[in-house]
Amino acid sequence: MQHGLQHGCFTALVTPFNEDGAIDYTGLENIISFQIEYGITGILAVGTTGESPTLTWDEHIQIIDTVAARTRGRCAAIAGTGSNNTVESISATGHAVKAGCDAVLMVDPYYNGPSSLEIRREYIAPVARAYPDMTIIPYVIPGRTGTQLLPEDLALIYRDHPNAGYVKEATGNLDNMRRTRACCGNGYTILSGDDAIALEMMIDPEIRGTGMISVMSNIAPKAVTEMVNRLIEGDIEGATRLNTALSPLFGLVTVTTNEDTPYGTVSCRARNPLPVKALMHIMGILQGNCRRPLGKMTRKGLQKVLETGRQVYRENPEILKPAAEFFNVDLEARLNDPGLEKTYCDKLCYPDY
Repeated sequence: MQHGLQHGCFTALVTPFNEDGAIDYTGLENIISFQIEYGITGILAVGTTGESPTLTWDEHIQIIDTVAARTRGRCAAIAGTGSNNTVESISATGHAVKAGCDAVLMVDPYYNGPSSLEIRREYIAPVARAYPDMTIIPYVIPGRTGTQLLPEDLALIYRDHPNAGYVKEATGNLDNMRRTRACCGNGYTILSGDDAIALEMMIDPEIRGTGMISVMSNIAPKAVTEMVNRLIEGDIEGATRLNTALSPLFGLVTVTTNEDTPYGTVSCRARNPLPVKALMHIMGILQGNCRRPLGKMTRKGLQKVLETGRQVYRENPEILKPAAEFFNVDLEARLNDPGLEKTYCDKLCYPDY
């Protein structure tokens, strides 16, 4: 496959918004250029991290067009074309083909919750059949969708549609991944959809993952790509060192805090892409927030984000240095200035629970 789709690091790109909530296309192009400048294997447009559920289809298509045009000849372009409506996915995939994308990512249909059998027969197979020359990547993330395409059905899809020889695996279940390898065979590509366990997936002899679709490579494309490339080359020791340095960032994909309310303490979970976009705002990479119903963080949550940024900058500044250089920002000030911290809180936090 062109651009090495079987191996490497692919960024699940955030979608930057202006203060009024409109897409910031200038910011989008800057972030794409940043990714390419520091060696990313490919870019995924409008996945979960790109807030696809809150984009109109016109916006969805325009972002795919932008990513496809900006990456052409430079890195791979993957379009998020999944839906809980097969007709929509067929249409979006057709547009991705016309735009020149290298692959499409199809998340399991959310909310209506089809069985694995139905996902295979009524969703993935029709798209793979309609576009046999397009690489199809099923995206299995039951924690968000409430359903799951099983390893056995992935193998049946691959048997009948060789263009669907991939999966983005985000079950968090290593045994499920081992079963996928056992069912699908050595020629099948398993990509990690979970930053925190990508290394474990790639070194496990029964999984043999070959890359990752990463959230935190939005912030550190050079370091995350280098970690993956070292694993591909067999340098487990070097990759492990990088994974250790990156692990605080990987822990920010979801931020959970205990918050006090007038009625007792509750657990509050800020899910992707809220924490990564908060850190990107702090670092000066983007300005706008997420789209509702995603909103802001609690003060405790933002403090975790700030502390993590400071820790990484203090202990392994080379991880964040490329962003500082590309976006021409003073990270020391942005991470540690008390006045700026108040500004971040005012913009990125709710005043109370």
